Amino acid sequence: MWAHVFPLLLTIFVFPQLLQSQDDDFSRQPPGQIIRTGHDRSHSDPQQVHISLAGSDHMRITWITDDKHAPSIVEYGKEKGRYDESARGEHTSYTYFLYSSGKIHHVKIGPLKPSTTYFYKCGGSGPEFSFNTPPSTFPVEFAVVGDLGQTEWTASTLSHVDSSDYDVFLLPGDLSYADGHQPLWDSFGRLVEPQASRRPWMVTEGNHEIEILPNSNPFGFTAYNARWLMPYEESGSTSNLYYSFEVAGTHIVMLGSYTDFVVDSAQYKWLEADLARVDRKKTPWIVVLLHAPWYNTNTAHQGEGEGMRQAMEELLYKARVDVVFAGHVHAYERFTRVYDNEVDPCGPVYITIGDGGNREGLALEFEEPASPLSLYREPSFGHGRLRIVNETHGYWSWHRNNDLDAFVADEVWLESLSTSKACWDIVDKQAPPNDEL
Repeated sequence: MWAHVFPLLLTIFVFPQLLQSQDDDFSRQPPGQIIRTGHDRSHSDPQQVHISLAGSDHMRITWITDDKHAPSIVEYGKEKGRYDESARGEHTSYTYFLYSSGKIHHVKIGPLKPSTTYFYKCGGSGPEFSFNTPPSTFPVEFAVVGDLGQTEWTASTLSHVDSSDYDVFLLPGDLSYADGHQPLWDSFGRLVEPQASRRPWMVTEGNHEIEILPNSNPFGFTAYNARWLMPYEESGSTSNLYYSFEVAGTHIVMLGSYTDFVVDSAQYKWLEADLARVDRKKTPWIVVLLHAPWYNTNTAHQGEGEGMRQAMEELLYKARVDVVFAGHVHAYERFTRVYDNEVDPCGPVYITIGDGGNREGLALEFEEPASPLSLYREPSFGHGRLRIVNETHGYWSWHRNNDLDAFVADEVWLESLSTSKACWDIVDKQAPPNDEL
């Protein structure tokens, strides 16, 4: 019992102080009750099943078993109950104070065909699952949800996301809100399995994933890295905390707000090289996700992304990134195209979407008067959808879920900066002469 009680005491008394904002006197709407999803399968059956993209035409299947001898194998095929292919993978586990995880399996399968339904079984036991692979060409649709948690609001958000199909789920940090109480990671995995086993979930870390424990876990992210393995190696990164991937002409960059990002850091150098490799004629859209917003007019978490903005904003601007999504602030806000705190038609559209269903409630207060950079802001739970229609145009919509049915409260058509001759003329003028290259 002590193995469960001590981490809970850490959650209640220690971690709220460690994660406290520099300016946390902002108002919050009361959160919903935490949902604890129980384990109702056998010790050898897969649980917490989720999938993620793993390089070109491959998918990574992740699940956990209580049985430490269960095999890390996935059988899969295009017909229900018939598996023509199989793949073996790797497994890991971790300890966190007195908690020991189950066996965490990671199996990479493929090559897979685009826009195809596959049926699969994990470890030769338990239920059959299925997923749809994303398309190889436009249109493609991303569901975007930040600061998800596992509350009644979380359940509402996931239900509203499910009301319309999508291809890939994007989450800019703060997943389970375990904050050291490791059984909440297991509960979260079981809660999201119905969605995360059917569509690839691509996530990056937030502050609630840090979970530092002096001596035993001094660097943090132990549970996150073990449970949510992303395609960092496939994208040339050396850290699971930042990586990139591509879907149907869209290059997605997932950055780490809580690892080094200064100019001489590994993340900065990786980002610079990653953006330089994107051919905008073949991949006209670039979307970036991170946790702590660079632009924010809510009274919550003011300035917490400023250091990263000052270090990396120019890289994104010169690459003509189209959209930047952030979480952390528990509200929704959409900015105009911005660069260096000014309106700039060649800068990204910045969107804060930290309103998925966290256990801390909503951040209700915004600065007044409203900044001319901020076009829409609202403290409500919800989710967003980015539908890339073609090489030039995309449609963004934010769906408030305080209502019985998800309601489109904000929407805007976006034009890819890859098509803007004026913006690329600026980049060409800023480039050094050939003899200086």
